[in-house]
Amino acid sequence: MERRIFLIATEESGDRLGANLMKVLRQRLGDGVRFEGVGGRAMAREGLESLFPIEELSIIGLAAVVKELPKILGLIKETAIAVAEAAPDILVIIDSPDFTHRVAKRVRAKDPTLPIVDYVSPSVWAWRPGRARAMLKYVDHVLALLPFEPEAYQRLRGPPCSYVGHPLTEQLASLRPNADEAVRRAESPPVLLVLPGSRRSEIRHHMAVFGQTVARLQEQGTAFELVLPTMPHLQETVVEAVKGWPVQPQVVIGEQEKRAKFRIAHAALAKSGTVTLELALAGVPMVTAYRTGAMEAWILRRAIKVNSVILANLVIGENVIPEFLQEDCTPDKLAAALREVMSDSDLRRKQLEGFAKIDGIMSTGNLSPSVRAADIVLATMWQARRPD
Repeated sequence: MERRIFLIATEESGDRLGANLMKVLRQRLGDGVRFEGVGGRAMAREGLESLFPIEELSIIGLAAVVKELPKILGLIKETAIAVAEAAPDILVIIDSPDFTHRVAKRVRAKDPTLPIVDYVSPSVWAWRPGRARAMLKYVDHVLALLPFEPEAYQRLRGPPCSYVGHPLTEQLASLRPNADEAVRRAESPPVLLVLPGSRRSEIRHHMAVFGQTVARLQEQGTAFELVLPTMPHLQETVVEAVKGWPVQPQVVIGEQEKRAKFRIAHAALAKSGTVTLELALAGVPMVTAYRTGAMEAWILRRAIKVNSVILANLVIGENVIPEFLQEDCTPDKLAAALREVMSDSDLRRKQLEGFAKIDGIMSTGNLSPSVRAADIVLATMWQARRPD
């Protein structure tokens, strides 16, 4: 009998997770599986015909969301109707909780028997912890990318949650230097990475202050080779923004080039986010920063419940990476911290010691994250015993 699996991923990172999950599910089920749903290019290569292009949901910032709200709500309704019409054996929602969870709630209201798995936990441990308990009503199992998340769900009385592993743990070979690259990492001038973000709003908020920071470093006599990795869709924006920088970086485009620079980098100035975990796994000490609009900052300050927003700090369990948020994100403060992390300082040594623990903390044994995820999806589907 053919099994029908409906997946929803609306961002590139979720699209990659969905594609890897589809590969393993097809290995498990062979020709007896049919995929439907919402996804991007990676999931399309695995045979998914998306209901709509996920680029339609590339909306960042409160003002933009408010303006596009009717369109977003329409897509949520359209997707929920499509799930009901498909009558799948299981629904897998992947990240993007502002969209996917609204779909899941509608689906559960229409069909309480349909099992729903949430791949990538929303940050209930950081803000809006009440979401965990609310998810009991419409999520049967959460697949966590971070090792501390299952305990958080248990504490917050949410649905069952299993750590399946982060996809970055499957990519260590592309993050860590070979012998020649390790030599370059230790040579002078040191390679300094600048990572202002992967969204246009983040570029807008960070480029000026990051440019002023590297100018301060140069004025104070710190030698470095400056590299700014970015993605193709941001190339034009970034190249235009760095024209006003007194220190011109080498702009490298694409994931492969970015990873090549990670392998020889001595230090980094990075926007907080997943890239901090990527840098930590690559063994690159860093200083992190984040700026956003005044209204969003006001909301986040009152909502965040953790003492660090840096993923690498949360995984390690210690705040080894300095973070400079909003009004603390100034050229003088960032430059002072970078000088310290670029030298043979206690701060640099403490970070490298913390990074050395991450492999053990994030280990998933012999099974890859996508295999562990697929096994739980299938177990949840079989357990539901939906009628043929």
